[in-house]
Order: sequence, then C-alpha cells, then structure tokens
Amino acid sequence: MPEDAGVERVGATDGDRVEAARREAAAADRVIVKAGTNSLTDEDSRLDRVKLDKLVADVMDLRERGTEVVLVSSGAVGAGTGRLDEGPESRDGVDSIAESQALSTVGQGLLMRHYTQSFERFDQDVAQILVTGTDLDAPERFDNFTNTVETLLSWGVVPVVNENDAVATDELRIGDNDMLSASIAMGLDADLLVTLTDVDGVYTGNPKREDGAELIEAVDDGYERLREIVGDGTETDFGGIRTKVEGAHDVSRNGIPAIIAGSAERDVLARIAAGKPTGTLFVPKTGDDHE
Repeated sequence: MPEDAGVERVGATDGDRVEAARREAAAADRVIVKAGTNSLTDEDSRLDRVKLDKLVADVMDLRERGTEVVLVSSGAVGAGTGRLDEGPESRDGVDSIAESQALSTVGQGLLMRHYTQSFERFDQDVAQILVTGTDLDAPERFDNFTNTVETLLSWGVVPVVNENDAVATDELRIGDNDMLSASIAMGLDADLLVTLTDVDGVYTGNPKREDGAELIEAVDDGYERLREIVGDGTETDFGGIRTKVEGAHDVSRNGIPAIIAGSAERDVLARIAAGKPTGTLFVPKTGDDHE
C-alpha cells in the first residue's frame, strides 16, 4: 500500500475545502468546547486538578480573543470518586448506575468549585447548567436552556454544561456528553465544536495499541469508511472515539466545522484559533453538498 494511502482513503478530502474549513474554524465567534472524562481525570478515575487548570487556560486563550465559549464538561463522577475514595472496582453489577449517579451528586459541586477557582485566576465568571435529554427534546425547555445560555454569554460568563446524572435514566439520558455537545452546538448556532480527548484526534487504528496507526487530519467525503474503523470503539477503547466521531459528523452535516483534538496538546485551542492543523477536522457541508 502506498504511503498515506489509508489516510487518504478514509479522509477523502479536498485540500482547498480543508483549508477553507480551518479558516472558518479559526474565525469562530462562538465555540462549544467539550472535555471528556479522560481529559479531566487521572489513571484512577479521580479528578486531576492539573488537567482541569490546563483546560481552563486553553479556554481562556479563546476568551481573550473575544470568543464566546460554552464548556461541556464531564468529570463529576471522577470528582465524587476522589472525594469518597470510591474506586471503579466498587461500582459493578446491578448497582453500577446508581452508585455512579450518587457519586456524581457528590462530585458535581466539587467540580464546579474547582472550575470557579481556576477561572478566577483570569477574573472569568462561570455558571453551572445541568440538563437531561428531556431538556433538549422538549421545545419549551430547550428554549429556556438557550435563553439562559444566550443571557450568560451576553454577560461574558462561561456556561459549564453537564448531563444531570443524578436524575437521568437509560430512557432519559442523552447517553454521552459527546452527543450533548453536538446538540448544543447545533441548537445554539455555534461556529465551531471542539471535542477534547486523551488522544490527538481520530486515527486509522487504535494509537495506543497499533504502532502503525496514522492520524486522519481531515474528514469530508470519507465518513462511511471512518465509521467502519471506529464502529466497535467503546468508552474505554480508542478514547471512546465512536460517539465523538458521530457527534462531530452530525455537526459538520449541519454546516458547522468540528474538530477532535488532544486535550494534552500545548495551547490546543489557541492553535485552532490560529488556523493551524490540529487533531482531526470534520469539514462542514455546504448547501451544494449532499451525501
């Protein structure tokens, strides 16, 4: 196989469209930033303050440019785990959902306290919003959500959104903050969705297990092939990449660029705002595109 042939087959992108999409992402006035659990917790699934502070500094790189930012954050269960010293080994079997929900109630306040303290270093105010799938599915409730967010943004506040794990059930759960962030990006007419994870983007294989896995820098017409690659990804395998890819694709189909990037990369959001190749870019569809 020729060098980079696998990447080209998966991405199936046009260079001019990719560069135009990077410029569009760099010029975004409103950005949804989603930070996953692994981007905020350590190897023992406990909240990592160093990682959180780094995320906040990255968000402030955008805020200092005048960009509006909505932060969709996981990490409540990890914060509760650290507080009560309840490791994952204690949350198995039929009680795993109930115990995770209970840990989230302990951790959510702690998580917001850490966010408040970290953002205060930059004199930046934050607000907490907890939602369930019902809030996004019911038009009146979604209107209330968007009105609240719009008001907070007009005040210069950074909304920190998380799923309300304490009351969400299998029937009500959005299921994953990746899909939550995608729904919010579309509902708030955002200019860009950035999903931060513990890998540097989407690869042709699992980069943690396959030395030959290559980063896919952009995705346009090659989504079906990409879906085949990540179709069996789980939450612990491949960085839980499947739902991240699905969310990014949904957003790009609605004309919004989306990027999956590594949370540990230095100045990751500043790089995106500078139009530099970062992570995996999902090229937005235009009115002339069709699948």
